[in-house]
Order: sequence, then C-alpha cells, then structure tokens
Amino acid sequence: MTSSRIRSRTQIGIVGAGPAGLMLSHLLARAGIDSVVVDLRSRREIEQTHRAGILEQDSVDLLVGTGVSARVYRDGHRHDGIELAFGGGSHRIDFQHLVGASTQLYPQTDVFIDLADARERDGGDVRFGVTDVSVDDIVSDSPVLRFTDADGVGHEVRADFLVGADGSRSLCRREVPEAARTQYFRAYPFAWFGILTEAPPSAPELIYNHSPRGFALISRRTETVQRMYFQCDPAEDTAAWSDDRIWDELQSRVGANGHRLEEGPIISKAVLPFRSFVQEPMHHGRLVLAGDAAHTVPPTGAKGLNLALADVRVLAEELERAVTRGATTPLASYSERALRRVWKAQHFSYWMTTMLHTLPEATPFDVRRQEGELAAVTGSTAGSTYLAEAYTGWPQGR
Repeated sequence: MTSSRIRSRTQIGIVGAGPAGLMLSHLLARAGIDSVVVDLRSRREIEQTHRAGILEQDSVDLLVGTGVSARVYRDGHRHDGIELAFGGGSHRIDFQHLVGASTQLYPQTDVFIDLADARERDGGDVRFGVTDVSVDDIVSDSPVLRFTDADGVGHEVRADFLVGADGSRSLCRREVPEAARTQYFRAYPFAWFGILTEAPPSAPELIYNHSPRGFALISRRTETVQRMYFQCDPAEDTAAWSDDRIWDELQSRVGANGHRLEEGPIISKAVLPFRSFVQEPMHHGRLVLAGDAAHTVPPTGAKGLNLALADVRVLAEELERAVTRGATTPLASYSERALRRVWKAQHFSYWMTTMLHTLPEATPFDVRRQEGELAAVTGSTAGSTYLAEAYTGWPQGR
C-alpha cells in the first residue's frame, strides 16, 4: 500500500482545516511559505456545523487586515458591552467606556467560510474529506503526513514541520510521548443546553443571566435566528425537552432578573459539555499544536476561537523563522508565547464560569455569595474594567 502512495513535499503540513488551520495556511502563504492542509470532514459538513462566535477586535483585525473577510463588519454585529443579570436586576458592562474596545458577533461558521473561500481564491492546497490521516517521524528532520484523499488516492507528504490544528480530539496531540508532555484537565459538573430559534432578537447585546435555577445566556445569530443556552446536567437528553418546556425554563431564569424573551420555533438543540484542558509544551520535535488541539476552555468567556486565531498569528511568525533557519528553536518560542495568553484565558473563562453557574450541590449561601461577587464586579470600576479588558481581548504581546 505504501508503494502506491503519491509522494510529494511541502514546507508545512497542517492537519485540520478549521479556522486555525486555514488561517495559518493563509498567513504562511502571505509570507511565501507553502503548506498542505487536510481535514477528515467535507467542506459542506464543516459549513453545516453551526457555532456561535464572539470575535475580539484583534481577531477581526486579523481577518480584515490580511484580506480574508470584508463582510465581518457588514454581516456581523458590533457589541460595545454585555449585560450581567442577577439579584433581580441587570447591569451593563460598557466595553467602550471602560477600555475603548468592542467585540463583533460573527459566527464561527462564517469565519470558516471566509477562510475557505480565501484559500480557494489564492490557490491554497486544502484537501477536505480525507481518510487514514497519520503523522510520523516527528522528531526527524523530515516529518511525514499520510492520508487518503477524497478520490481514494493515498498520499505521503514530507514537510519541514507539521502542525496539529485538528481540534479537541486531536490525533496529532496523541503522537507526543507521555514523558514529553504535561496535561492539565478539569471537567465541570454541568453543561449548556443550546438552542437555535427562529425569533427576533430579545436584547441588543448578550445577557449573562445568573439565577438560583442555574445560568442562562441570551445571544443572537441574525435578525431572524437567535442562539440561547441554559445550564443543564451533562447527561441531559435533548429529546426530553419540548419547545414549550425549553421556553418555560429560559423564561423563568431570565424573568427572575426582569427580562422577557421573544419566542419562536426551535430549529436546533444540543448539549455542550464543559471542559478545561491544556497540553504543555505545545510542540514536540517538528510537530506543533494550535487551537483546540492544544487547549480548550469553557465557552462562558468566548475565548475558544479567539485563542485559536491568536495561536496561529504567533505560530506563523515563528514558523517563518524556523523555515528560514532550518531549526526547531522557534517552536519553543511559539509555545512559550502562546501559553502566556492561554493561561490568562483559562483563568478568565474559569472565573466567569464559576461566578455565573450554579453548582449541583450549591447551598443558598453559595448562591448569595455569587450574587455578592457579581455585585462587587459591577459596582466597581476596577472590577468592571478587568472583565471588559479580558472579554474584549488582551492586545497582542500581553
């Protein structure tokens, strides 16, 4: 079987054609560096996987400034703040007033479409729908990426460096020996029950709602389709929840703090588990990890996609140095630079999650203590400023 494979060479082999892998390929191409990108999923499958997206300003600037997306401003929604609802009322965190920054509500699905279109426009070598993906020889000077393309043809691609941008179930991550890595992990005792509904927006900005019944997040997608979540048990069965039951639960949670939701038909339901994970270092030999392959965060702080894009911005710089020098030293620099931001984001996501969600064994004291913490944050310029700065994103290099 090996003898029948098509053998070729590239400078960078990338496993994973989600936003991280495609953005990295795009940035490398701008620096004159060739890459091959592969993904087990078809392009259509990725496009039909609906995910929310809150983009930090640096993420927006990366998409616009490198020629990926001109529509992120046209089709996205700028948010200058969020609402924290608790204790019977609602309190706005004004990003613009506090830190002079904003976020852009722009679904991750659209980020992917923009990147896939840009790589196709620029002649990028991106292979969707492949099978039998493997990486090998990662500590040699010529690591290899093997796969079978969508037409059933086997390929063996030698590269200068390999990148695992293949998500939270990363096959690349598993190639790093246990003795060469440290993994940090936390599972949370709750999940999000997420819905898409055909309804008008319920609020101009996101509402992060704390209540004794549990957390709820009121987000949006378009003018006619909205995304909402409520805290649930990780083992919750979506089939047990009718539209009426879902709306009753959401309305009771936000109603405790003075909000009323616009209702409509529910077109999608899913349970999203909560995990925190980091693997250190983010490289081994000539293999390097980026995005969810190296770290995941709870969605509460809206950091997942932004961390992935921040990773590959740094990685593109360091890979350019590595290719030029023919050395692996820049990969260690990438890992150190990326992990500084990763751990800040881990802290922020954990803080937001534990401040807003009700633990299964929570006592009335615990709930009132959370309300006291929320009051301390919203009632303090310093506390509100920290939340605003972290939520809108730390500038590059910080």
